[in-house]
Amino acid sequence: MNNVHAPFLQLYRINALRALGGIAFCLLAITSVPPTLPLVNIVFEVIGTLAIFVAIAGRGWSLFYIGGRKNSELVTVGPYSITRNPLYFFSLIGIAGLGAQTGSLLSMAMFVLAAYLAFDMAMRGEETYLGSRYGNGFAEYRSRVPRLWPDFSLWQECEDVPLRSSGAIGSLRDGVVFLGAWIAIDLIRLGQDAGVLPVVWTMPL
Repeated sequence: MNNVHAPFLQLYRINALRALGGIAFCLLAITSVPPTLPLVNIVFEVIGTLAIFVAIAGRGWSLFYIGGRKNSELVTVGPYSITRNPLYFFSLIGIAGLGAQTGSLLSMAMFVLAAYLAFDMAMRGEETYLGSRYGNGFAEYRSRVPRLWPDFSLWQECEDVPLRSSGAIGSLRDGVVFLGAWIAIDLIRLGQDAGVLPVVWTMPL
């Protein structure tokens, strides 16, 4: 497998998430949740907000370590020393936060499940690519570090974090994406409350 597979897999993941995101928002536009106590709504919103900002911060943190090295070397320090896929891990947290903003546990679970299935396909392809490129080095890393859920006892720091502009730009782009999706969910809810958007189905909590 040659180097062209890495950007191809990244593009595949991005396009898959865009498609899933488009479908999800189309469904949200015609779906509502039953009225709940104000306290329940506040809890959903607080949890969702915290999760979104944790995702933005976590992905930015990971991008500063990987910088522009993602397709040129095997990064195994910092967040990559506790999970092989910190970007996917923090993305799932953010997606769970977006799901919580809808006010429905079912919606949140569906968001996370759909994203995990897309990430799982991407991770399988990336593992095949990394195994063919780095051989025993990746095999040892794979056997030692969890695929997704972090093990903080494995933390390893590097002497100098390779800060690059690509990390800062990627972090900013991620923040815009999550915040934009958050705003879109709120606009959908406002449109439904105002009667502008038709509600075809009421989703259970």
